[in-house]
Amino acid sequence: MARDFSPYQQKVIKRFYDNQNPIAHERLAELVGELYLSSGKKREKVWSTIVETMKKLEVPESRIKHLIEQDKPELLAQLVKELEAKN
Repeated sequence: MARDFSPYQQKVIKRFYDNQNPIAHERLAELVGELYLSSGKKREKVWSTIVETMKKLEVPESRIKHLIEQDKPELLAQLVKELEAKN
């Protein structure tokens, strides 16, 4: 079923999608802090969220795999800095 959105709604939807990358960058930066503070099951869940966010940011699979294997928040923080430098 196709929906007809008002011009205002169309602008809101467009802005949302235009801002997906900055939102994902910010979320990844927040997750670095959560990773530092988490352990056990919580840490696994945080990593799961980090992987999803990195995929949205189109981080190469090889880099994602390396970060997971190393399990070091400082490496993830370095990635965040690199991504911010690109923008």
